[in-house]
Amino acid sequence: QDKEKLEIRKLNDPPSAETVRDMIKYARNVIEEFRRAKHYKYILCLTLTPLACELLEICELSLDKMGAVFEDSNVYMLHMMYQAMGVCLYVQDWEGALRYGQKIIRPYSKHYPSYSLNVASMWLKLGRLYMALENRTAGVKGLKRAIAIMEVAHGKDHPYISEIKKELEDH
Repeated sequence: QDKEKLEIRKLNDPPSAETVRDMIKYARNVIEEFRRAKHYKYILCLTLTPLACELLEICELSLDKMGAVFEDSNVYMLHMMYQAMGVCLYVQDWEGALRYGQKIIRPYSKHYPSYSLNVASMWLKLGRLYMALENRTAGVKGLKRAIAIMEVAHGKDHPYISEIKKELEDH
């Protein structure tokens, strides 16, 4: 699966091995920079809204740069999309979070095992976002997919599953 996880964009003029190596190095550096910025600025800032804008900008700029070489299913792209989704959730930009989540879910479903809690968690987030944006049909579908995975991973009687089922009933 490593080849799929590190998928390179199919271009008429494929990038050189050096270009790919440089982009992997860039991706690793920007991920580390993002972690440091999130950690230190969280400690220093009284309000996270300006930080959130700065963090989202780091994500978007790096996604643009990496996207010239990497496919969206590449793990470095997925990592930055996940971070961007988290920032959107923090600032309550539901549409932005949903856009990132929709890009993430298919590669997650491909990269992770069938009953991965990472996939269940993403379906749960998507389901709740759809519900918040009043797309009940898509929301129910997302929540039911999360439940199906969680029932296998946790067992049908797990409190998380009961919570999500109650959420479905309340909507």
